[in-house]
Amino acid sequence: MEYKNSSVYDNDFFFKHYMDRRHRDESPNIIMEKPSLIELIGNVENNDIFDLGCGDASLGIELYMKNCKSYTGIDGSINMCNKAIQNLEGSTGKIIHSTMQDYEYPFELYDLVVSQLALHYVEDLERLMDHVFQTLKNEGRFVFSVQHPIITCSSESMKKSEKRTNWIVDHYFCSGKRVEPWIGENVVKFHRAIEEYFDILQKSGFVIQNIKEAAPVKENFSSESEYERRRRIPLFLLFSCKKP
Repeated sequence: MEYKNSSVYDNDFFFKHYMDRRHRDESPNIIMEKPSLIELIGNVENNDIFDLGCGDASLGIELYMKNCKSYTGIDGSINMCNKAIQNLEGSTGKIIHSTMQDYEYPFELYDLVVSQLALHYVEDLERLMDHVFQTLKNEGRFVFSVQHPIITCSSESMKKSEKRTNWIVDHYFCSGKRVEPWIGENVVKFHRAIEEYFDILQKSGFVIQNIKEAAPVKENFSSESEYERRRRIPLFLLFSCKKP
């Protein structure tokens, strides 16, 4: 069975094991991707924020701590939405159960749209970027992260369960569907080269302000060997964009 979009997170076995992995102290998401994302997001004071593929809204909690005005998250997984609602209890945060593709985006409502490691699940990214552009206020910002194209281009390296010390890069310029074996399931993702992300953003009207690859910072690692291993290839790709 192949899981598309965020449907795999409604597999209870997968969801539990994913959450355990996602929030472990040494998760690359926490010690590599998140610091780069937060740096690109910058000041959010008095911002109305929309989070695409919000997951458990852990990012929303952090944005509230940084004094955002409002936070709305959207996710296609009911398990993720329920966890997000639980995590946001006591705040004014709002969670919408819908896929990013099916949602009807309001016109010029948000100061900032964010997305954390979710857009590589989307097949028609061009259409989604047009929706994001539409829902941002003038001079609004769009900051997002995806799995790095070096990771998404080939799933062969993912077939080994031990810690990898080398990675297979293949079919890099062949955009499209990939089926990745992950936590015992087959998950559908969509590969794009860096320049394709760049072109899609420009065609939607965005001005690209910054790009990062979440290089590891030694101080964030408790293990010297793990730090050196994570210096070998990029795991994440991040963009910061603006609507003129």
